Amino acid sequence: MYPVVRFGSMMAKTAFRKPLGFDEVSEVSFITRPWDLDFLMEMNNGRVLTLYDIGRFDLAVRCGLIKALRQNKWGLIVAGSSIRYRRRITLFEKVTIKSKALGYDKKWLYLSQSMWVKGVPASNALYRTCVTENRKAIDASRVAEALGATGWNPELPEWVKAWDEADNLRDWPPDP
Repeated sequence: MYPVVRFGSMMAKTAFRKPLGFDEVSEVSFITRPWDLDFLMEMNNGRVLTLYDIGRFDLAVRCGLIKALRQNKWGLIVAGSSIRYRRRITLFEKVTIKSKALGYDKKWLYLSQSMWVKGVPASNALYRTCVTENRKAIDASRVAEALGATGWNPELPEWVKAWDEADNLRDWPPDP
């Protein structure tokens, strides 16, 4: 089940936090609860992805993306993701999610997120996202413009470019 209470709590806090530039790091923290765990008593991988959603939402609100989406009647989709798990997250641990936009190309916005426990990274996710208008992807530079970040477009890291190129080699539709 979606963590509605945790989402609402984090969004209420977000309303009172300072705005961020699109190139800044958003941080949100929470305590791992029993309903976040799987039968091995560690955070369920599906829950990790759901909590990353909340971290991305905090970034989107604080950098003005949600406001721009509403004003322009745009949509937002995740078009690809890759996650790396390196440390178990267990009951009652304080977890901090860090979210940051890495850059964009003509179509895609690339975001990185990580979960940290006691100063140690537990997982890292890379996302390829897209803003849509009338159900079609728009040029990512329009999004940067709407956010007042026209001068911001850092060179994407080589590992992000390599991931994107490798992902384009995958068969679509998949078999099976």
